Amino acid sequence: MRNYALGDFTLDARVLLLAAMALVTGTGGVAAAYVLLQLITLCTNIAYFHDFSFTQRDLATAILHPASVFVPVGGALIIGLMARYGSEKIRGHGIPEALEAILIGRSRISLRAAVLKPLSSAISIGTGGPFGAEGPIIMTGGAIGSLFAQLFHITAAERKVLLVSGAVAGMTAVFGTPIAAVLLAIELLLFEWKPRSFIPAVVACVTAAVERGRFLPAAPLFPHVGSTPMEPTFVVSWLAVGLACGLGSGVLTALVYGAEDAFGRLPLHWMWWPALGGLVVGIGGLIEPAALGVGYANIANLLSGHMTLWAVLILLVVKAVIWSVALGSGTSGGVLAPLLIMGGALGAMIGHVLPDASPGFWALLGMAAMMGGTMRAPLTGSLFVIELTGDFSAILPVFAACTISYAVTALLLKRSILTEKIARRGHHIVREYHVDPFALTVARDVMATPVDTLSADMTIADTVAFFTGGAIKHKSYPVVDADGRLTGIVSRANVLDWMLSPPEGTLGETVNDPNLLVGYPDESVGEIADRMVAAEVGRAPIVSREGRRLLGLLARKDLLRVRQRVSAEESHREGLLQPRLLRSA
Repeated sequence: MRNYALGDFTLDARVLLLAAMALVTGTGGVAAAYVLLQLITLCTNIAYFHDFSFTQRDLATAILHPASVFVPVGGALIIGLMARYGSEKIRGHGIPEALEAILIGRSRISLRAAVLKPLSSAISIGTGGPFGAEGPIIMTGGAIGSLFAQLFHITAAERKVLLVSGAVAGMTAVFGTPIAAVLLAIELLLFEWKPRSFIPAVVACVTAAVERGRFLPAAPLFPHVGSTPMEPTFVVSWLAVGLACGLGSGVLTALVYGAEDAFGRLPLHWMWWPALGGLVVGIGGLIEPAALGVGYANIANLLSGHMTLWAVLILLVVKAVIWSVALGSGTSGGVLAPLLIMGGALGAMIGHVLPDASPGFWALLGMAAMMGGTMRAPLTGSLFVIELTGDFSAILPVFAACTISYAVTALLLKRSILTEKIARRGHHIVREYHVDPFALTVARDVMATPVDTLSADMTIADTVAFFTGGAIKHKSYPVVDADGRLTGIVSRANVLDWMLSPPEGTLGETVNDPNLLVGYPDESVGEIADRMVAAEVGRAPIVSREGRRLLGLLARKDLLRVRQRVSAEESHREGLLQPRLLRSA
């Protein structure tokens, strides 16, 4: 059992070990990102350009014909086989699987999933799947961190830190957004806000950002420079974009899980679902080839402001349909890049009825708001788009739009597109974090006092008579000497034993236990509760640090009062500064 002195953080020197290990997981995340991007390029060239090479090509330039419809179908068939006979964990967009491993699987990811996830995602995206690479790389980087951690004798909480460090390092390596990646860890993956997890995550992201320069340029992936007017009419327009993207987030979430439900009603094994989704993708690709694949060129085109309204509308509709159907079919791929494209398209469309702004400004806001609202991560969405474009002048409107979108989805939807997947597997997630009330409360605030005690000078016969005489109110009593010092505890179980074989000596001599579990008045009830659980006892005497004088008693019901107090703070309403007349009315 770990004991901490009262302080701001429960931090110890092991964070230095985790930070050193995060250097390795950071490098692993970069390696995974590089391999995944190369595999996507190779699969794209083989599937659409019939060329076994790693040369970067834009899928929008591919020559498509009716037979091209079956390219995504073929890739999806392979993925279905890999999921059924390899690992079912490769299905989906990666982040829910990472969350599930953290919350339920004690942060353990198998080697099979670590190998098959990037391979299946590369096949999916390379054969036209309308997905991003970030979900798979988060899953793969997390798997590398988890596997590395499993080589050492560490706790599940520390293993979680390394899993998340690998995941966000992979995201940093793909997009060059280290600050947003750390925020993603905090808002989505860690389910805590502690220096123990924050510091290693930063180490991993900085490592990835530095090493990323070996295979990608250090400049923002989608550079954008524009003016940011601050007139009141523009502020209202920022909020309008956020509102529209919040509603759009709800529509996209409903489309994905509506498609999943539709596939679930088919009289087919789930292995065949991705192939049917691939057929929809192939047809959509004939309508709008730019909707296929990762589509990074679409992001650049939206930010440049050169796309016509009709082109933006077609891209938005086709991308939304094929993405939601393909994702609902259970194939492998990420959500982040598609959200940027669809959010940017929605922002660009709305921009036609909003005040004139610099090219790509409304698309920029739409990208951030769609990501922040759909993933329920407004800080990540804001900083991600700013780092991705390098346009730090837009931070205020981006943050405002993201927050409005986040508020809309939080009010309208019980779960996000990420947590709905986990909820459908029977696991409930709460994404509201607060300081542990047991860590904020010290024993003297909730302990029972005064305490009913028995004298250490009592004989065993008198003790038995007391417990059998009908005046007993408690199952056990602390035993104190003439000076009020605790010597032990006597319980009904003790008395039953003594009735059969009474010991010699006084009560104090019989129950004297220098190792008795006790607590101190200035100690947090969380620490005392941990010791009570480990010792399997229902109450702990609270004594002074000097002299071991009995001051109170902490029982299970007192611990429940801590929870009750927090609940009352959330539900009880009162107007402390109201006039007396209004209070009496």
